[in-house]
Amino acid sequence: MASSATLRLSVLDQSPIGAGFSSADALHASVELAQAAEELGYVRYWTAEHHGSPGFAGTAPEILAAILLAHTRRMRVGTGGVLLPRYPPAKVAEVFGVLASVFPRRVDLGLGRAGGPAHDYPQRVRAVRLLLGLDGDGTPTGTDVSPAAVDPRMWLLGAGLDSGELAGRLGTDYAFAHFLVPGPARAALASYRAAYTEQTGRPSPGGVLAVRVVTAESEDRAEALVQSVLLWRSRKDLGEDLPLPTPEEALAHRWTTLEAERAVARRDSLVWGTPDQVHRRLTALAAEHGVDEVMVNTLTCDPADRLTSYRLLAEVFADRPRSVAPAAT
Repeated sequence: MASSATLRLSVLDQSPIGAGFSSADALHASVELAQAAEELGYVRYWTAEHHGSPGFAGTAPEILAAILLAHTRRMRVGTGGVLLPRYPPAKVAEVFGVLASVFPRRVDLGLGRAGGPAHDYPQRVRAVRLLLGLDGDGTPTGTDVSPAAVDPRMWLLGAGLDSGELAGRLGTDYAFAHFLVPGPARAALASYRAAYTEQTGRPSPGGVLAVRVVTAESEDRAEALVQSVLLWRSRKDLGEDLPLPTPEEALAHRWTTLEAERAVARRDSLVWGTPDQVHRRLTALAAEHGVDEVMVNTLTCDPADRLTSYRLLAEVFADRPRSVAPAAT
């Protein structure tokens, strides 16, 4: 169970590519957004990993995270996440050992199990922890990549039950991808908290909920931006991976039956509306899941609309009470 707390906001950035924009445009927009997010009060900023997708430019999250660390001053920056089955654990540990040495107390290492065979994922996670000196009492083992480094903070990411339980057993942090699969979120977070307390004898940190959010000055504009996301996601579900369409294209689009069905299925994983509407929905969602931090993922065709959405969200949360009541788990 998460205690009453002030809801904190963070950013999950997938570096979306909109129609008419390039991957370079998307990456430059990520740098600009990270700088703005720090000034707006977001507490952490994560970069995602995707490959072979015309809709996302973030293929190397650890490199983009390093760039963002260098362009910001206070905010925690990390990965959401590194797809660990793709890489040797030693290489991941070396990269984040370097980042944590250069940017102490600011680096988050988020790990995901997608991207390859996942049968040995728990062993890979444990190997990274051992190499970074995150297991045991902190005494160098002789296998540590950088024993003198200030350790990065490790997170496991997931959209099911397994990663939450593993994170709890390892005594590490956990983030649930509500924007991918909302249904298992409460059970996964409960499993994480129970396993964490059983393993460590301490109350768990509670976990973080990653939610897809779009807000705009008016309800009509927010709905237009959401239609763009739904059309993109419906096409992707049906095997057509494209850049995000413009809101105008989405509103004029003649939806096929299959696209419309996918849009209905995906709509529940989105929070959208005016800033006041989104404030109420996010606060309720956080209370329902017992979390005191929501990681906001916003996709728009035009980076300017995305920046506006994050700005409006930060402003409304700064202006309104945002106490999160405890939720039963």
